[in-house]
Amino acid sequence: MRETCRTSSSRSLHFCLLILFVLFFKSASGRKLTFAVVIYRHGDRSPIETYPNALHKESEWPQGFGQLTTLGMRQQYELGQYIKKRYSDFLSPTYKREEIYIQSTDVDRTIMSAQANLAGLFPPTTEEIWNPQIPWQPIPVHVVPKSFNPLFFYPRLDCPRFVKLMKESFSSGAFKLQLKNYMPLLGLIASKLRYDAKTLLDLNTHILWNFYDTLFVQKLHRRRNPHWADERMMGKLKSLIELAISTLFGEPKREEKSQLQGGLLVKDILKRIDNFVSNADPRKMMMYSAHDTTLIALQSALNVYDRKLPPYAACHIFELYQERNGQYTVEMQYLTSVTRAATPLTLPGCSRACPLDKFKQLLQPIIVDDWQAECNKA
Repeated sequence: MRETCRTSSSRSLHFCLLILFVLFFKSASGRKLTFAVVIYRHGDRSPIETYPNALHKESEWPQGFGQLTTLGMRQQYELGQYIKKRYSDFLSPTYKREEIYIQSTDVDRTIMSAQANLAGLFPPTTEEIWNPQIPWQPIPVHVVPKSFNPLFFYPRLDCPRFVKLMKESFSSGAFKLQLKNYMPLLGLIASKLRYDAKTLLDLNTHILWNFYDTLFVQKLHRRRNPHWADERMMGKLKSLIELAISTLFGEPKREEKSQLQGGLLVKDILKRIDNFVSNADPRKMMMYSAHDTTLIALQSALNVYDRKLPPYAACHIFELYQERNGQYTVEMQYLTSVTRAATPLTLPGCSRACPLDKFKQLLQPIIVDDWQAECNKA
């Protein structure tokens, strides 16, 4: 580098000096990424279910309801490529089982999303190529049934105390006041679907959410929707869904709800970080393929939720850095599209690069030792 800079033009010399400065600064800062947790929503899928008087049947979707589409596969493949590029100086260029652990919920679309993601993240090279005609290699995705690992399925309605808090939230004056603006919309949908408004708002059935989702997916895949489900109605309906979801996981009593919902996942992530710091688990990355409600519950517990439905393949990232003084800090990023820059997220009460001890301290109010005991409290 020195010889090149000595013999170069003035412009090239300035460029060389800039490179040297960058390299020196990087070395001097001594900041090092040591561990990462990546949690993403599955890719595009077919509708979860239909609705009365629906224009399209399940048989019109190649694999039926709730299944990953080819678009969803591409979304996850591209997310895998993004992760590969983002961590090109962190992960090995080839798959190393001692570096990364991948887990998925026991649902077809999340398992397939993880597989598509890994195809983009770890394409086979050299000795990994087992068939020159197939640029793919098998990588283990660990799947645990919901009954054994409910950390990624929300809302958890098997918790009496949370159900009580949920009912209180939807019965509150603040929610009812906001709901008034949507009563004409609910009346229209109820008449078209032959449900009453109370049934539509029952989150145990998810009727309203699934109805919006079905219309959204059908439009995305250029299938005809009812003539009365125009752009204005869809926008209003989405706004209502986001209000309901924000109320379900957030205020009022967001902290108490988080103890019983997303706080469980936060607790698990903090344990993963502690295991790495203590050398109990040397893996550098944990990756989870999950759902939109997983991200909503997680971000609500962290108090960084933007009250918007996470798009397909949305991704929440935790990064653990070791600073020059040896201390650890945690940063968070939220990616909604591989074509856009990730959005930095800051835990309220801390800086963007939050010292690990303070990060854990600020999250203590949403961490419980005995989840079942808390759920059974009156």
